[in-house]
Amino acid sequence: MLLVMQITFNLRHLEKKSLHLEGEISGADLDLNEMDELVQVLGPVKYDLSIERLSERLLVRGELVFTLDCECIRCLKPFRKAFELSDWTCDLPLEGEEQVAVNNDSVDLTPFIREDILLGFPQYPLCESECRGLPKAPQNQSQAGSDASQTGELSSAWAELNKLKF
Repeated sequence: MLLVMQITFNLRHLEKKSLHLEGEISGADLDLNEMDELVQVLGPVKYDLSIERLSERLLVRGELVFTLDCECIRCLKPFRKAFELSDWTCDLPLEGEEQVAVNNDSVDLTPFIREDILLGFPQYPLCESECRGLPKAPQNQSQAGSDASQTGELSSAWAELNKLKF
């Protein structure tokens, strides 16, 4: 049986005062590393959260800190990037259509944290903003492509694509 960690708290602890949660959870427990092949969470996600009850709502604030192991989309070079959601906020209703699920007086924050981390992933990870990509192929390769098309080794569609200059 696989034990999956969750970030949960009991609503009864919020009856008289706010609550503070601090710790870390793995990227696997948040199910983050299966979402993007170019971006993976490296190590644990550290969280420092304060939770308070505002009538029939919960206000969760804090920070989430972790490291991303990325692959540049231009040059394919691996790189690491520190990631911090320093002013993370989540407003959870306790009543109505969009109310948060409460199980045995406990609320699970894990899906909300997961969603906001995924939204913060870089869509196009770059090792540097000025990354120029992979080195250009030498000019003599375009000549080899035209020779191959003359011998009939490549189809005419590929021969036409070889004529394009990028």
